Amino acid sequence: MKYWLLKTEPSTYSWDDLVRDGATSWTGVRNFQARNNLRAMQVGDALFVYHSVNERSIRGIATVTRSAYSDPTATDGDWVAVDVLVDHAADVPLSLDDIKRIPSLKNMVLVKNSRLSVQPVTDAEWDECFQKMYPKFG
Repeated sequence: MKYWLLKTEPSTYSWDDLVRDGATSWTGVRNFQARNNLRAMQVGDALFVYHSVNERSIRGIATVTRSAYSDPTATDGDWVAVDVLVDHAADVPLSLDDIKRIPSLKNMVLVKNSRLSVQPVTDAEWDECFQKMYPKFG
């Protein structure tokens, strides 16, 4: 299993929207590096769902339920989508400011390349973020 972070603008599609829907197709990614990350996802991979713009925090966890397939919203190009299922809301949303203050997360893609909408997360980064988001399990 691999770990990933999906960024979304809450005014477009929020964590609450995903919770309401239960599952969704993650479409509309139009960046080559992000697309390649979508292509690398496998069923069962875990995802942090991150609100960008003003909220800038990890809001919860989802799971990949369908690996990369042709994005039905694309009118041209070789773009892909994945399907995701809501898993758990964060007990404590983890803000970007908090992430930047944790020394072990200083090399996280979110810190180094904050504009990338689909990012890999290392095992160690996942564990550290998970402990902060779910302190009762830490």
